Amino acid sequence: MQALYDLIPVLLFFATFKWLGIYTATSVLIVATVAQVAWQYFRHRKVSGMLLTTAALVLVFGGLTLYIHDDRFIVWKPSVLYVLLAAAFVASNVIGEQPMLQRTLGHVLRTDRRTWQWATAHWSAFFLLLAGVNAVFVLYFSRDAWATWKIATVGVVMVFAVLQMLWLSRHAEAVEVETTTDSKP
Repeated sequence: MQALYDLIPVLLFFATFKWLGIYTATSVLIVATVAQVAWQYFRHRKVSGMLLTTAALVLVFGGLTLYIHDDRFIVWKPSVLYVLLAAAFVASNVIGEQPMLQRTLGHVLRTDRRTWQWATAHWSAFFLLLAGVNAVFVLYFSRDAWATWKIATVGVVMVFAVLQMLWLSRHAEAVEVETTTDSKP
């Protein structure tokens, strides 16, 4: 559900893009992202680092797009985000006690550090590939084709995540998650 929740601003951007153009869509993306940050803070009294990073990029690149009236800023934002994510994954393999995926999934899967590092490296390479493909669409295709690719990226990421989980599940064991039920009425 969290993944779907995180996609709301992106989906609003592309729906608006198709009907009203990239500048109105950029405004919608900025408003939706700020609302998402506010909602997450309201509900949890904290905001995830990923959402804060995305929001900062949306505000900077979206703001420049609107201020300078040049759509190149907003279409390059995904590549910048993917490169930052790849760098964060690489850094987590070298810095700290646990790679990023282990911190994220370690409560449901148990495996050795090397497997977590490989899985994290897979994600890093995947994000670099996405950054490159986005760059190709920005440089060589129409904005409409770029938008179609960007929406397709959602499916591509989901397929990769499923394949990655299948790979990880072959190299890891499930951790039993304790559930407590309160029998009091």
